[in-house]
Amino acid sequence: MNTATGPGTASIGTMNSFSGSLPSHEYPLPVVLAGARGHGHWHLANIRRLQDKGLVRLAGICELTPLTAAELGGFTAPGELPEQSADFGALLDSTGAAIAVICTPIPTHTDLALTAAARGVHLLLEKPPAPSYAEFRRMADGVAAAGVVCQIGFQSLGSQAVPAIRELIAQGAIGRVDGIGGAGAWARAEEYYRRAPWAGRRRMNGVDVVDGVLTNPLAHAVATALALDGSTRAEDVTGIETELLRANDIESDDTSCVRVTTAAGHRIAVAATLCAEHPDEPYVLVHGTSGRITFWYKQDRVLVQRSGHGPQEITYGRTDLLENLVEHLEGRAGLLVAPDSTGAFMKVVEAIRQAPDPVALPADAWYLKADENRRIVHGVDGLVTAAADTLALYSELGASWALPKEVST
Repeated sequence: MNTATGPGTASIGTMNSFSGSLPSHEYPLPVVLAGARGHGHWHLANIRRLQDKGLVRLAGICELTPLTAAELGGFTAPGELPEQSADFGALLDSTGAAIAVICTPIPTHTDLALTAAARGVHLLLEKPPAPSYAEFRRMADGVAAAGVVCQIGFQSLGSQAVPAIRELIAQGAIGRVDGIGGAGAWARAEEYYRRAPWAGRRRMNGVDVVDGVLTNPLAHAVATALALDGSTRAEDVTGIETELLRANDIESDDTSCVRVTTAAGHRIAVAATLCAEHPDEPYVLVHGTSGRITFWYKQDRVLVQRSGHGPQEITYGRTDLLENLVEHLEGRAGLLVAPDSTGAFMKVVEAIRQAPDPVALPADAWYLKADENRRIVHGVDGLVTAAADTLALYSELGASWALPKEVST
């Protein structure tokens, strides 16, 4: 079959069977990038960086409309032009790809990942890995059965701050952990929701999309908080409460919070908005009985505050996930973000998917900042901060526009 997967992405060629034995490749490893526009530009530049190091070679780009010479940028030198095709499976076959980087609309992830897995091609799959838990399991189980390696693109989990914070927690540096908060106060113009047909949608053409603030742009806040708690697998989640709201004229949520109860008895509360008055760096906050640790995950910056010590701030290094995948295939490193280590995050996605559609905020709850063409929710910056500080939901913080929470177990 050769079925289109959605606007701006590749099509899916016929799946070939794969025995499960890993193919041998000479370095640099040939890479195919599916979805090279939008966030795919970042992957294109990163592949260029790793190609200059001799680790990979851009062998193909899968887009419905081929990239122009200007879009290809550094890949226009003689002998460097990648093959381009709208047929993902055929491109993997013709290029002999060892790795596929998939940066396409969320609903296409599972089918494209399984197309690659069927050919023995290893994967870097952008987050969120799937729009539903069922699709996630279909992807993860299929990849495992094929015997290929799959890295999920939660780049924050490549930060060396994550194991360092986990070690501080294990050492009791801040006493007993009471819970973990997360805060993301970002801003997006209305054009953000017009960039692609699936943007800001919960469903499209009868297929789940779930492109909400906690599941896509600020998904790292949720995944990182879960990782710091050591609650990354699906079975680590025992309860989920959600409050989903929207100021923009969209289907999905842009101002939401979620609280997860873990098997360890901890609470993890993450609040996020794309309607902040003063956008700031997102962070995760670990609450202890004798201190706290703040992690600004995009900056790899950590602040440790504890009893009997002065504040200590450290900036850590970060391991690129594609580079880690290559090193893992060489036997030189453990894989940082395997599919099953995102199972807890996918339980949150599923709770958001199953929750009632987000509630439109009343007109007096937000205003339009005309010069930036974006909507701002009154007081939301402070509410996001307070939620991370107190592990409370918007409704518990007294937000007049917040409805009673939805509970999922």
